Amino acid sequence: MSDLNNRDRQLATMTNDNIEAAYSRWAPVYDAVFTQVMKPGRLAAAEAVNRLGGRVLDVGVGTGLELPMFAPQVKIVGIDLSAPMLDIARKRVADLKLANVEELRVMDAMNLAYADGSFDGAVAPYVITTVPDPLRTLEEMARVVRPGGELIIVNHIGADSGPIALIEGWMEKRADKLGWRPQFPWSIIGDWIDSRPDLALVERRRLAPLGLFTLARIRKS
Repeated sequence: MSDLNNRDRQLATMTNDNIEAAYSRWAPVYDAVFTQVMKPGRLAAAEAVNRLGGRVLDVGVGTGLELPMFAPQVKIVGIDLSAPMLDIARKRVADLKLANVEELRVMDAMNLAYADGSFDGAVAPYVITTVPDPLRTLEEMARVVRPGGELIIVNHIGADSGPIALIEGWMEKRADKLGWRPQFPWSIIGDWIDSRPDLALVERRRLAPLGLFTLARIRKS
């Protein structure tokens, strides 16, 4: 894991304070700005969760945009670092009477307050690029998922070249203000999976719009 950790540390330019501040700013306008562009990814994540079933941890639930997409029989526990974002999620749960949402808690994704194997799955929509330490977050997700369960990740993966890569490079310099890293290589996730014999990548596919986002399903044995 040392090479993986070294590579991850090179990305770790954000802190929880940066993230909390950024998403306090984003909270009032987040749904208006991101609902449509991220809807295909949230739907894909929810479909994977619904096939899995059971009790699932939603890591970085934010304002809860995906919560109505989960099947009623799937029990959802949501966590997020941002209290203002969670306030909106709680209102959504109340307004839509989402009885399958067991709990929404302020919590650091890098330090999950749940026992090993507490969940049948963990889903992280658009989260891995928003945490200071992506590898630690992935490790925590894997820890709280039982053997036979799945980690379901939807996220933007940085472009290798071309105009989009140039735009991402410009945005990366402002990552601490944005609250996410526009440049994020798949190798961070792929190498981590390869480093653990108990994990297997069972699905990876690009999503709309324009293949900007990627769905990954990782099974824990």
